[in-house]
Amino acid sequence: MSQPLSSKPATTIFGSVPPPYWTLLFLLFLCTFGFYTLHLPSTSAAFSNVRNALRFHKIYLSLATNSTVSAYLRALTLHPHLAGTQPALQTARYVQSHFADLGLRAHTVEYRALLSYPLHASLSAHFRDGSARELPLVEPGGAGAEVVRPYHAYSPSGAVEGAQAVYVNMGREEDYLALRRAGVDVKGCVAVVRRGEESRGGVVARAAREGAVAVLMYTEGERTSGIERGTVMKGLGDPLTPGWGGVEGGEALNLEDSQIFDRFPKIPSMPISPEVAYSILRSLEGPQMPHHWWSDALGPKPVGVGPGPTVLNFTYQGEKKMATIHNVFAVIRGSEEPDRFVLLGNHRDAWTYGAVDPNSGTAVLLDIARRYALMIRQGWQPRRTIVLCSWDAEEFGMIGSTEWVEQNLLNLGSKVVAYLNVDCAVQGPGFFAGATPQLDNLLIEVVKKVKDPDSVGMTIYDNWMITNKVINIQRLSGVDSDFAPFLQHAGVPSVDLYYGIDFPVYHTAFDSYNWMTNYGDPLFQRHVAVVGVWGLLALHLADDAILPFNYVSYTEQLRVIIPFVGFSCHFVEKGPALLEKKVKNEGQKGWKEELKHNYTNLLHTLVKGNVSLDPITASIQEFASAAEEAEEEAMKLREEERSSEFLVLKKRTLNDRLMLAERSFLDADGLQGRPWFKHLSNMFISFLNKKNGYFLRSPSKGRDEGSFSLNTKYNLVYGPPGDSESKLVFFPGIADAISASTRMKRKEGEAAIQHEIWRVARAIGRASSALRGGIFTEKWS
Repeated sequence: MSQPLSSKPATTIFGSVPPPYWTLLFLLFLCTFGFYTLHLPSTSAAFSNVRNALRFHKIYLSLATNSTVSAYLRALTLHPHLAGTQPALQTARYVQSHFADLGLRAHTVEYRALLSYPLHASLSAHFRDGSARELPLVEPGGAGAEVVRPYHAYSPSGAVEGAQAVYVNMGREEDYLALRRAGVDVKGCVAVVRRGEESRGGVVARAAREGAVAVLMYTEGERTSGIERGTVMKGLGDPLTPGWGGVEGGEALNLEDSQIFDRFPKIPSMPISPEVAYSILRSLEGPQMPHHWWSDALGPKPVGVGPGPTVLNFTYQGEKKMATIHNVFAVIRGSEEPDRFVLLGNHRDAWTYGAVDPNSGTAVLLDIARRYALMIRQGWQPRRTIVLCSWDAEEFGMIGSTEWVEQNLLNLGSKVVAYLNVDCAVQGPGFFAGATPQLDNLLIEVVKKVKDPDSVGMTIYDNWMITNKVINIQRLSGVDSDFAPFLQHAGVPSVDLYYGIDFPVYHTAFDSYNWMTNYGDPLFQRHVAVVGVWGLLALHLADDAILPFNYVSYTEQLRVIIPFVGFSCHFVEKGPALLEKKVKNEGQKGWKEELKHNYTNLLHTLVKGNVSLDPITASIQEFASAAEEAEEEAMKLREEERSSEFLVLKKRTLNDRLMLAERSFLDADGLQGRPWFKHLSNMFISFLNKKNGYFLRSPSKGRDEGSFSLNTKYNLVYGPPGDSESKLVFFPGIADAISASTRMKRKEGEAAIQHEIWRVARAIGRASSALRGGIFTEKWS
């Protein structure tokens, strides 16, 4: 017979089977413990993460070595490395080896692209006295056979015999108008052009429309007789793969395709030295040069503008051919959010040796990689993934970066936090920065932590304030570097950094390591400063639990711009003469006073009241509310000292809203006539006449899409105009419509402007919805 069950309670929960109520209590205990473990914050974890990030920020700044950056630049500039050539491939391998030797995950992505190279060129002049002379088209001083001869990439081949020379100043619309008023006809002539702010391709295209048969372009400089190379192709990226990446075996259009043909000029062009240009200009007769052309020309002033009597014979033969280009990447995988990416990019290819453009930036990128690798050895790993990008073929039209953006557009749109660009890291003295507005506050905080290279005991911020009196962060206007495809096509928040406004050896054979050590940055202190700012920006974007985006500043700038839209419509209606006279007589002060006078009353008197800004005004008010809500939420989450999965999810959700808001400004149809450019909310940069020094554009590296003129707090925009002569450049679609309206019937023009206003209003409304995380957008849909 079996023994009866004992009724004695168990002495331990492990020694025997517990009664049911003990089991229930135990399960309740486990559930409660688990809940509070997940949802009650852990203060120590949050504090530890913050302290750890701050510690590594200090470590990063402490790892500076000027000599290391100098050595990198020396190695990069031993040989010219034009994209598509064997030296360019060797430079790509050098960068990849550097990344790999540091222990970083490095790889290369290749594309096939249509590039352009010179084969032969000649120029001779026949003067009134019967003499003739062959004019040199190479740089003095023996640049060396390995340096590509000066040329304009994508210029068509052609020959001109016995054509008279004519001087057209900077080749702008207003310059041709001045010539027509003087009775000068440029048809059948060779146009001699002084390089200005407008793109080379725009100048050549206008010369062709005016009837010129060729263009000779020179750049004035103070310390060099170099010849400025460059591209004259219209648009960005490989011309044969517009809108998609040019991968091996993929689709490519035919050269005869009309879409491709329109991207190339119709007449040949050639860069020449200032000396060659002056020898031609001194021999010209005809009407005198307009007086207002004299003020900003450095060289000797021609007696007349021509045509002739000097006659030119000009020949150029080039080739367009497929070449392989190489983008190089190093990836530092994030520990907590590996699917969110912070990108640092610089292009590697150069027209010649490229000590300034672009390899001062490349050397800085290599040093950032070195510092990050040292931090990894000390236990650092970023919260989000960091990618170091070395682009190829930028000089031909941002081809390497554009092809990669087009190929990876979907992933970029959903996963990239920000793109941080450095092209020419050091051109000379003076720190300059451009950014989309939500990154302004972060940029200011970072420059407060980096030592100024030119002032002992000061930070970059200190010197910046002394120099400018205000925080002068430019907007990313134009398409003059690799931030353009990220911002204009993919809507990624972006930054651009550099020292110096311009430099006299731009795109010449004299852009060498020797020039850098003698003039640009002899002690490489400015290089080290850029390493500090660039790398620290990335660390904040990669490590901060809440992304350091502030859309309140974005709102403030949108609000500032509205009077300029009104003023511009009013300006077009009245004509520029009155304001131009005021600026000429009273300078910048007069211009600002005129703007202040028109600030209020122009909002509701646009084109005699038939165009309304109410849609944009209302959408900005909604955006301001959404931005303030997002900032308040961000502040609360930053102050939260504890950690839990629930808070992690809240932070992740907010970060995605902050990251994606910039994408809301993209429009699927793009800008009118330029569908590749998707960004609609590009605020104000410029109006009025560039030549008088009040053209509002941010300083740019070199001269590809505009150079420095006037820095003011109204310098608010980052968008390329459709009309290269447009005096109105803010929201580019509205600007183009205002410009085009002058050539339309009144009602048609007003309707076109109003439509673009509504498009921008809808884009701003989408951004408000993105910040709030909502999916119902009836008001702006």
